[in-house]
Amino acid sequence: MTDKEKPESYDSEMESILQGMLDRDEDISARAVTRLHSTLSAASSITRNPARSKMLELYQAKQDEFRGWRKRLAKRSRDGSAMDMAEKDVRIAELERQVELLTASHVAMLRAVGELGGFAKWAQFFDTYKEIREDLVKLGAMPEAKILEVGNAKA
Repeated sequence: MTDKEKPESYDSEMESILQGMLDRDEDISARAVTRLHSTLSAASSITRNPARSKMLELYQAKQDEFRGWRKRLAKRSRDGSAMDMAEKDVRIAELERQVELLTASHVAMLRAVGELGGFAKWAQFFDTYKEIREDLVKLGAMPEAKILEVGNAKA
């Protein structure tokens, strides 16, 4: 949070306490925060202050989300997780192969269009799609033309 985004009642000490509690997975509550805070002595100092109350709610929601993820992961067996990762690796390899195939096919198609004299029309069509052309170049899907200098040949 930048200084401009922080409300006047922003409490950096409270935020660091909340982050520490989140990191240690301690139950986050207004009472727990006031026990650790140097100037707040009652939970109502947090619950009655809109900025502090909102910050508390935000960190409680984060903690609920983290605990939910941990619970879901704990339920899964190691074998199940390993199987899922292996399946994802296979899927990634398959998608990478498809990209290579499509890239080679695209280059071949452009070369054929170029040989038939239609490359200028293709380039004109993609003229308004500069980002697409740049992405095709990055993928290596655009053929590289070798330009030869043609001089005045004297016979």
